[in-house]
Parts: sequence; structure tokens; C-alpha cells
Amino acid sequence: MRWWKWLGLAGVAGVAATGVVIARAERRRRAYTPEEIRSRLRERVEAQADGRRS
Repeated sequence: MRWWKWLGLAGVAGVAATGVVIARAERRRRAYTPEEIRSRLRERVEAQADGRRS
């Protein structure tokens, strides 16, 4: 095979792998309930506020 065919195959594999990673992250993100999201955001805000007081 010529080098440009290998380059094309590598590109297709890269696009497919990126799609898999994005799909996994989206599935993980959608698994949170609204209450879990609120509590995590509150924890982050409190952690930042505690860091500023030090």
C-alpha cells in the first residue's frame, strides 16, 4: 500500500477512537441526577471559598 492509504486509515481510526471517547464521557455525564450535580457544584464553591480564606 502507498503511504497516503496508511495515512487515510490512521485518520479514520483516529476519528472512530475520538467518537468512542466522546460517547463514553457523554454517557457518564448524563448518569448524574440533578441533585448530584447541585451537591457537586456546592462542594466546589465551598472548596474555593475555603481556599481563599487561607
